[in-house]
Amino acid sequence: MQPLIKHLVGMTGHRDHNLLELSVVGALRDLVRPLQVRALEIFRFRDEQYVRPRVWVEDGRVVVAEETLGADHGGELLSHFPSLHACIAEHINSAEETDADGQFVLWLPVWLDDKVTTCLQIVNATPYSPQTMDVIEGILGVYRNYRSLLDYSERDSLTGLLNRKTFDEKFSKLAVGGEDEEESSDEVDLERRHAEDVHEQWLAVVDIDHFKRVNDQFGHVYGDEVLILLANLLRSSFRAHDRIFRFGGEEFVILLRSAARSDAHRIFERFRSNVEKHDFPQVGRVTVSLGFVRIQPNETPVVILGHADQALYFAKENGRNRVCNYEDLVSSGSLPDHIDQAPAEFFFENPIESKE
Repeated sequence: MQPLIKHLVGMTGHRDHNLLELSVVGALRDLVRPLQVRALEIFRFRDEQYVRPRVWVEDGRVVVAEETLGADHGGELLSHFPSLHACIAEHINSAEETDADGQFVLWLPVWLDDKVTTCLQIVNATPYSPQTMDVIEGILGVYRNYRSLLDYSERDSLTGLLNRKTFDEKFSKLAVGGEDEEESSDEVDLERRHAEDVHEQWLAVVDIDHFKRVNDQFGHVYGDEVLILLANLLRSSFRAHDRIFRFGGEEFVILLRSAARSDAHRIFERFRSNVEKHDFPQVGRVTVSLGFVRIQPNETPVVILGHADQALYFAKENGRNRVCNYEDLVSSGSLPDHIDQAPAEFFFENPIESKE
């Protein structure tokens, strides 16, 4: 009983989704001793559902995925997992199967408001006893309820992305030490995108081109649908441990971790291209402009956001549907190497028409 209470206290002591997920996987590792336990992300990309691992246990350690972003999003089709696929399609709470190696597999989708973006996968040599299943279901229940509370306080209600008020905390952790809480945990083994000496962090501001026209021509219902679909494209284009925020209206902010400048530009450019190629129902073609900047240690959010916003404005004023880096623009003389300390537009609550 004492280990269970200890883990429950640990799970409910976090104020971060990823740390909560780490605690859940760690609790299942310690309390039910599975052969394998994984937390999987379920996301939609171009009308297909995909699955990719976020957290799992390897050699007794909890491992956080920071998968290499290659030509795709790093996920597998949900249809490749028939039992999980059927479980989600039928909106049920669990599914059991025996895999090709004769091992017992338990799928546990985490349902929140009739949506599922996370699933726990537990693998064991044999099925669990009813008593152990009660423990698993209890942990899942605490996880689901507490995650719902975090979603309410941290997430944008329309897109499910992190909201504006969570930005300062996430940014300060990244800017001061170049790492987030879960990266500094001594039980987490992070897989770097490239070499271990790559520690540059990046901030990007994204704005939908001519979004006011979408609302005026098609109505706010379709405008909201564009925002939701763009949020899905953002999730599928970046790693689980990059941070994506909706600042309000049609503006989004991305914190991209551990990437060289050329890689950051390539990643942001691929996202821009994914948006351009996506077919938005009724609306058709939608494009985005993006400005990004390297996060300098101990610089304030106002300054760094301001630099990224300058690069975004340059992209808007020079054709839209493009990605611009602040440092490159300064080096070429296209932008001054300072910024006026006036409040940036994206700090307003609902800047629907800010960068039309």
